[in-house]
Amino acid sequence: MMNRREFLASSAAGLLGAETTASKPNIIFLLADDLGYGDLSCYGQKRFSTPNLDRVAAEGTRFTQAYAGSTVCAPSRCCLMTGLHSGHATVRGNKKPEVGLRPEETTVASLLQKAGYE
Repeated sequence: MMNRREFLASSAAGLLGAETTASKPNIIFLLADDLGYGDLSCYGQKRFSTPNLDRVAAEGTRFTQAYAGSTVCAPSRCCLMTGLHSGHATVRGNKKPEVGLRPEETTVASLLQKAGYE
């Protein structure tokens, strides 16, 4: 099974290897706090209707297995953006804003920028 860091690296490699004259695919990165697998109607939710997200899911990629990188949001977002396990990430909690990503950290944003995204 491929880990997140390998996934980010291989995705970026694919983007970097893409022909520069071809148009790049649009990337929509949705991040919602406290949104669970069963909260969208495209995954079977009957109580709430989420037609716009259902349409995005129908036209794109749907993920069915995921986990949070941490129990609180800042470290979890750090894990998501860097592909690092929470044990290796610099952001460890929500209460110390002075401890953030190191400038040399590779993020999905930096990989996309190298691939020509603005």
